[in-house]
Amino acid sequence: MAWTDERVELLKKLWSEGLSASQIASRIGGVSRNAVIGKVHRLGLSGRATTTRMKSHRPRPRMATATASSATAKRPQKPQRFAQVGNPALRALYQPDAEPFVPSQEELVIPLKERKSIQTLTECNCRWPIGDPQHADFHFCGKTKVAGLPYCEFHARRAYQPPQTRRRDPVPMPAAIEAADDTKVEA
Repeated sequence: MAWTDERVELLKKLWSEGLSASQIASRIGGVSRNAVIGKVHRLGLSGRATTTRMKSHRPRPRMATATASSATAKRPQKPQRFAQVGNPALRALYQPDAEPFVPSQEELVIPLKERKSIQTLTECNCRWPIGDPQHADFHFCGKTKVAGLPYCEFHARRAYQPPQTRRRDPVPMPAAIEAADDTKVEA
């Protein structure tokens, strides 16, 4: 299919009316949507009339920046339900006064000659990391692993625990809601 002068003029007219490339391709006939887009690009057509679909677009709210902190201070803030403390391994980077993370269970003591580094791990070794990767004494367990798991029996028990029943702590109600509940009149 060749682009004749009549087809190019029809393309320009339909494009300026705001029709989509698919709609233009079906009206012209014998061309694909991609052929229409390519021709529009080669012709340098840019300005388009807005359609009702385009007018109904709602702008997205912008992310708050440091310069807009005064504007956000005027808006009422939602109460936070849970304190977000983040990843324990990274907590010290963002909260220097926070206590360092301490594992809840005691770790196996691996003799120096049995410790494995990432370079000395083999396929049959336990891959449980011990210590802080940024310190020189960081190593892997290195004991014989359980078939089908990446860990030895001790570390597999730590890693794969049965799910506990969840307890939800009651979320305290804001004082304004409690006051509104107290003023309700029973019918």
